[in-house]
Amino acid sequence: MLVKSDPRLYRAYLLKESLRLCFRYTPDEAIKELDKFLKWAQRSRLPEFVELGRKIKRHKDAIHNSFKYRLTNARVEAINNKIKVTIRMGYGYRDIDGFISLVKLKCGGYDVKLPR
Repeated sequence: MLVKSDPRLYRAYLLKESLRLCFRYTPDEAIKELDKFLKWAQRSRLPEFVELGRKIKRHKDAIHNSFKYRLTNARVEAINNKIKVTIRMGYGYRDIDGFISLVKLKCGGYDVKLPR
């Protein structure tokens, strides 16, 4: 149905899925699939994917390393998010030491037993 009603949207969906699947392959296969994706994205005439292809080409070495070593910055981003939520919850702190203590409490994995 999607192929007949909106071929551009269907092509965009296929492009998205081919990029997503790159992360499920072995490192060598992933690099080959990423190269195929980049060629397809350039030919797709979809401006969003053409721009995405340019961005991926600029960071291609880092992306290849993420395939090769399976490392991400997800943990750092999660801790940054916890700190931002802590700041929003606090509505201002009297001093920096109290704020740092609360961040350590939230991000340190401590289980504090409160009375009752």
